Amino acid sequence: MSTSRPITKVKVKLIGEDGNAYYILGKVSKALRDAGYDEAFIDDYIAQATSGDYDTLLRTTLIFVDVE
Repeated sequence: MSTSRPITKVKVKLIGEDGNAYYILGKVSKALRDAGYDEAFIDDYIAQATSGDYDTLLRTTLIFVDVE
């Protein structure tokens, strides 16, 4: 897992939540949208997050948001 700060200040509570990949994608996308990020930015997150396996999804999510 990355120890660097995410590229946004958006916080998303995922610990103790459903670990389903679609749930994570939806929750992070909604949080980014609610924080005012444009669809191109969110599409970039989704493209990167879905470019590999589940570990890629988690690593990408940690790059984009602060996971609680």
